[in-house]
Parts: sequence; structure tokens; C-alpha cells
Amino acid sequence: MSRTAERRERILRAAVEQGLLDPDAAVLAGFVDLDGIAESVAALHGAFPDGLPVRHAFAAKANCLIPVLEELRLNGMGCEVASAGELAQALAAGFDPADIVYDAPAKTRAELEQALRLGVAVNADSFQELARIDRLLAARPSASRLGIRVNPQVGGGAIAAMSTATSTSKFGIPLEDPGNRQRLLDAYRDRPWLTWVHTHVGSQGCPLDLIAQGIARAVEFAEEINETLGHRQVVGIDIGGGLPVNFRSDEVTPGFDAYADRLRAHAPALFTGAYEIVTEFGRSLLAENGFTAAYVEYTKTVGGRPVAITHAGAQVATRTVFAPDAWPLRVDAHDARGAAKHGRTTRQDVAGPCCFAGDLLARNRPLPLLDVGDIVVLPDTGAYYFSTPFLYNSLPEPAVHGVRVGADGRVTFRLIRPAQTVEQLLAAAGTRPLAAAAPALPVP
Repeated sequence: MSRTAERRERILRAAVEQGLLDPDAAVLAGFVDLDGIAESVAALHGAFPDGLPVRHAFAAKANCLIPVLEELRLNGMGCEVASAGELAQALAAGFDPADIVYDAPAKTRAELEQALRLGVAVNADSFQELARIDRLLAARPSASRLGIRVNPQVGGGAIAAMSTATSTSKFGIPLEDPGNRQRLLDAYRDRPWLTWVHTHVGSQGCPLDLIAQGIARAVEFAEEINETLGHRQVVGIDIGGGLPVNFRSDEVTPGFDAYADRLRAHAPALFTGAYEIVTEFGRSLLAENGFTAAYVEYTKTVGGRPVAITHAGAQVATRTVFAPDAWPLRVDAHDARGAAKHGRTTRQDVAGPCCFAGDLLARNRPLPLLDVGDIVVLPDTGAYYFSTPFLYNSLPEPAVHGVRVGADGRVTFRLIRPAQTVEQLLAAAGTRPLAAAAPALPVP
């Protein structure tokens, strides 16, 4: 058992002992390792040379829970947001507007107006959005750092949905489409306040060299702008995020140092100090610093194969359930006290509570035979899983707990998000029946 697995087991045992997991009252919960977050952030900062002007912004979509965002801020991170909701969460977590970057392909006028008024950095995703910013700046100047997202069109990785620099990606202005390069150069010439270039190649499934090649094209374009204009107008490059996560084991690979090495090979100009840099990592900072735990409610045998029905399914592991080949998760078996189960394995399905046949966390997976009252643990789910639940079957959002383990082994928890109550679920769904809201129509 790895040290990371031993740490998870220690946390799980403490959660059971303290009643944070209970077969009657708390059948599902998420856990965020706050010490692990600090270590991951330190590794990211350490991958770039001291003195290089870098601002690391956490991609809020990866885990938008306000106390988690606050923890990242306290560890020296900025924040990247992609909606009005994420902007509100970042502000609530205490981020200074100047440390927030707003990226989204469908920003409304009101959202742009708010960002520009606050001084939030904005990357325009299209020529039409750029024209909208023109009109807003004509009415009121802004202190925001402003740039354009370009699509370097270097191709995709193994997961099409995570590849944002393909020839037909919906994101950014395609750099190689006919006429676009000149149109972009004109846009920078006509707008002295356009001082940044932004790109993001993709994330899970994208090789590091592909990511670095896309960033290199953005850097080359920034230098082309400055050379064409005859002065240094572009002063910063937002290189996005995208470091893939290892979902196969507890080994952290690739690391941020490997990412920086590929950048040095493909885009050495980034390391000269000529440009300010912004990064936007999300999954790679949080995924391996969180896990989900759920009780086994029932077991059965179907067609000769054992099936464990658990309380974790599509509502907290949406990507894994709907795209299991692209997003496989490990499943660890534990007994009712939280101790890891060992010994002979049996191939079995691990299913969730949702009312459709495909709600499976694992198919034909060799595990110690699961029994009623056991606990399954899903490692590597600190990003995109329990933090953004899928409200299928009106299943309530689970509690999420932050956790620290002291040097003496003592485990302490901090409630990050309470479990959703039935009353809160009803309020979100609308509690007043339509029949009570309007008088009945007369019968002709």
C-alpha cells in the first residue's frame, strides 16, 4: 500500500469514527486534502524559475467550492473563471479582481461590463466579443488586462472533448484560418489596450509536447505582433493549463517540472522574462488531492457476476459513468470501519444509485468481494466530481470535508459544503405547485 493510500485509509477511518460517514445518516461524502493542495501549489510554483513574472490562476471550474478557492488563494494562487457564477465565487473567496482572469466563449454584455468595471482580466474569445468590448470601453475606461484567445490549431489529444486546439474547436480565434492572422494583427494595431495573448490547447489526454507546441505558436504570434507594430505592445501571455492527471495509481505523473521542461524546449522565449505569464491549471492541482467515499447499500448476483449497489454514481462521477473509457476511476474496497479490504479478488460491477442501467463506476472489476455496509473509495476525484454534482434523480449534493493530518497522525476535518437537505432540494426545485399558483380555468 502506498503512503498516499495509507493516508486515505487514515482519513476514512477518522471520518467513520467521527460520524462524517454513517450508513444511515451520511452515506456519501467527498474529502479534500488541504495539505495536499499546499504541496501541489508549491510544486507548481517551484517548476518555474524564481524571478520569472508568473501568476498561477486556478481554474475554478475544477472545484468551485468557496472554501477550496479560499485555500488556494491563501497558498498564493490567482483564479480563472468562466461564468458569472464562478466570478461571484472567486470574489466571495477573497480574490482581488486584479488576480482573476475571465475566460468564456459566451460572455454577456452585463458580464463583460462587470469584469471591466472591477478590473478583472478578460480574454476575448471572438471578433464579435472584441467589438462588444470596444463599445463598453468607449463608455467607460477599464484597468483590466485585455487579450485575445487564439486557437493555434495544433490538433487534439486522445479525448476529443478535452482538446481545444483542433482545427474546428469552438474556442478562440483560429490562427491559421485564411485571413485571420492579418485581421488579428490589425486588431492589435487598432487597440493599444490589447496587451495579452491567450491560448489553451487542452487537458486530459493531451501530450505535453502538443500542449507546448500550441503555446509556442501563441508566443511566436505575440512576437509577430510586437515586430509588426514596431514596439512592445504585447507584454503578457496566458498559456492556459492542461497538465494531464494520472488516474491509474497514486504516482503524480507527469509533474509540473516535466511540463516546464517541454515549454523550455518548444517556447524558450517564455523563460527570458520578456513576457508576464499566466497559467490556468485546475484538475492537476485538485484531482489527486480529493476522494469520494460511499457505502454499499445492497449486493446481488446477476448473470453470475456480483454487483454492489453503492451511493456513488452518475451524480458525483458523471464523466466516468457516461465516458468510462476516457475517464476510468480506481475503486478501493474498505470495510465498515474504513479499513482496506485485502485478500482474494472477485470480478464484480460497482454500481451507483441512479435509475438507469449505465450508472456504473466499474465493470467487471477485480476487487475484494464487496458486502452490505462496506465502503468504496474513489481516489483522484478532488476535481470535477463531488464539487460539481449532476442532479440526476434529485439526489442531494453530498457533504464535502476538508482534511488535514498532523505530524502526530491526528486527523482534523473542516466542513467545506454541508450535505444538501430535502428542504433545500425542494427550494431549488420550486415548492409551490402550479395548481396553487394560478386559478383554475372555467369549464366551457
